Amino acid sequence: MAITEAQILEALKSVEDPDLHRDIVSLGFVKNVVIEGSKVSFTVELTTPACPVKDILEAQARDAVASIEGVTEVDLTMTAQVRERPNPADTLPNVKQIIAIASGKGGVGKSTVTVNLAVALAEQGARVGIMDADVYGPSIPMMTGTLGQYPLTQDSKIIPIERFGVAMMSLGYLLQEGQAPLWRGPMVAGTVKQLLNDVKWGQLDYLLVDLPPGTGDAPMTLAQQVPLTGVVIVTTPHNVAANIAGSCASLFRRLNTPVLGVLENMGAMILPNGETMRIFAGKSGDELAEELGVPYLGAVPMSQEISYSSDIGVPVMKSLPEGDQASAFRTIAGEVARQASVVAVSRNLPSEEGQSLNFVPSQG
Repeated sequence: MAITEAQILEALKSVEDPDLHRDIVSLGFVKNVVIEGSKVSFTVELTTPACPVKDILEAQARDAVASIEGVTEVDLTMTAQVRERPNPADTLPNVKQIIAIASGKGGVGKSTVTVNLAVALAEQGARVGIMDADVYGPSIPMMTGTLGQYPLTQDSKIIPIERFGVAMMSLGYLLQEGQAPLWRGPMVAGTVKQLLNDVKWGQLDYLLVDLPPGTGDAPMTLAQQVPLTGVVIVTTPHNVAANIAGSCASLFRRLNTPVLGVLENMGAMILPNGETMRIFAGKSGDELAEELGVPYLGAVPMSQEISYSSDIGVPVMKSLPEGDQASAFRTIAGEVARQASVVAVSRNLPSEEGQSLNFVPSQG
């Protein structure tokens, strides 16, 4: 008997997305089914190129079709199309996902995290941008080796600086070297709006926003002006940092912004013999995530290489791409993209009864 498309789709219903808890057929991931005798070709379109379970889904889909009687060859193409954030508005309509990186406390490494996550996502094939919203201490230019560069304009819009495959805009590109802005709250809010609206971001899959410390004008303006996909909370293994990070998470929840998860920076150091040693004994990232009831995204091991790489303007993702820190950033970038996809897809995913699920990332 000839193989039919219905058989193919029925077999692929056995493959379930582990986050959305639906099969890849009902989710609309299966595309372009072609049957040529005993050869079956099809495409699986995931929600992010950084999907951490891509290989698992590929193997399951391939095995499901190969098990159909009469199929001797399976040609499977894995692609990705980042889904739009919930309720995209006129502000940045060409940016599919906007993710804030926050902590509430200074010195925990938000900018380092932002830069390396952006590079990790770009390496997976995503179109990525960084908006440096830390108007008092913009550090993205220094950390990316672009300090001293000045952006051009086109059609009354500022063209972002690009390096490492990431489009970047920071107040640091617009100030003279050594100049410090002396601004009160309304000016901070106005600058954040300008960085959003007056920059020609183009088509982006992800825009990561590096927020300043605190829970004041910058984060509130961002959350109120732009429909964020969600926020990543950065903490370090210090009780003070964890407590303030928890307050930051509460702020965003009050502003109806999903908390995608907690990321621990300056985590356990990996020793030359492969063992780990925790330098700080405060509340860990996984403990904070459990306390907040949000996903734990992972930990970046503490090392002098990260600090040195930032100082010379080359993210550790590029200076030591095979190192433990780069590996951690790749894993965490995948988890961030994963949780962002859950938010974006689930908001409009019909339930079994035809109702919108409208839920946020999995808890715990």
